[in-house]
Amino acid sequence: MKNSDISEKITIHTILIVGSFIMVLPFIWMFLTSIKSLAVSMQIPPVIFPKEIIWKNYVDVWNKLPFSQFYINTILLVLFRVLFAITLCSMAAYSFARIKFPGRDLIFMIVLIQLMIPSQLFIIPQYLIVVKLAWLNTIKALVLPGIVNAFGTFLLRQFFLSLPAELEEAGILDGCNRWQLYWKIMMPLAKSGLVALSIFTAIYAWKDLLWPLVVNMSIEKMPLSAGLANLQGQYTTNYPQLMAGSIFAITPMIILFFFFQKQFIQGIATTGSKN
Repeated sequence: MKNSDISEKITIHTILIVGSFIMVLPFIWMFLTSIKSLAVSMQIPPVIFPKEIIWKNYVDVWNKLPFSQFYINTILLVLFRVLFAITLCSMAAYSFARIKFPGRDLIFMIVLIQLMIPSQLFIIPQYLIVVKLAWLNTIKALVLPGIVNAFGTFLLRQFFLSLPAELEEAGILDGCNRWQLYWKIMMPLAKSGLVALSIFTAIYAWKDLLWPLVVNMSIEKMPLSAGLANLQGQYTTNYPQLMAGSIFAITPMIILFFFFQKQFIQGIATTGSKN
């Protein structure tokens, strides 16, 4: 190899290593803080590596908050939002991509407008809907904003547009109706896009904080994100316990990413293309 090629590779790898370290640094600091005492965590200048490791912070925060119920609420929240996203977004995306009907482009433009409006503007009307339905302090209230997903519709539409039209033509020749074309031909081919949408929806639902705090006042009905907010005090905060609770909250999503990182990357790479 030429010296210029070696220098270029060394430069690229150095930049990537530095960038990776910067990305991982907050998680390292979170873990190191979680094994410190409260006094050590508040010292200035900060202590990076504590002399005494205190694993008791994990036990204390687990006993302090109902984490088992938090996990159940969060899993139900993620499950229902993912199911609604896959079902409704795939139907809408297939319609916008493959079915020609009057006003299709206008309706799709209206859907895209939702991506340009801050989600906070929808909180008041969504809250009023929840109140009218008597859903306050329920899992159903947490799921409500995830029923309609404009981003998921756009994502899957791009994927359906990338599939060759000959597939549908072959299905029509075999006697398939529109529903059979969607369910038996398009949906199996959209597997990578559906996985990508599921991961996006799961991550967004897992870290959703504002909406659960608005509709659920009972700690027993809160997901992990809102439950951890109870560790933030008005005047003082036990940062080691807060970081220990955060580790409990992020671990399942990290495990999920490691298992599905291939599908995640493949879905992102393929849904943006169009033949």
